[in-house]
Amino acid sequence: MAETDVQEIQQTAECAAKSTPVGRAVMGRSECSAALTAVGDALYVIGGKWKLRIIIALTEGFTRFNELQRRVDGISARVLSNELKDLELNGFLVRTVQAGSPVAVEYILTDYADTLKDVLQSLREWGTMHRTNIKNRMRAASQATS
Repeated sequence: MAETDVQEIQQTAECAAKSTPVGRAVMGRSECSAALTAVGDALYVIGGKWKLRIIIALTEGFTRFNELQRRVDGISARVLSNELKDLELNGFLVRTVQAGSPVAVEYILTDYADTLKDVLQSLREWGTMHRTNIKNRMRAASQATS
């Protein structure tokens, strides 16, 4: 049995065996396994530091490579190129080459990328809430030590 199969079995067993606080639904083994698989698939496609940031930049109208690189702070040209290829392979964007001098390459989101709209909104809301939570905890800790 492969190491990844063993890890998946262990995760499934742990997920099914965990007790949950009052008010949370308890997943059965098959639901837990399905949830782990689905989340793993999603993270494989859109996970990492850059993919969602690139998608957000594209939704804001930045369509050319250099525009994207300037907008997505800290990304190198090589990483951006690789991430754009991955996003294209997974159907989130289309690369178009416009002949001319100089040649213009644009990246345009597909309708499939729109399926991430709710995910992006939820992440934005959660990120804002989390940042506020951390700031409040730091402020409270600072006041407690003063």
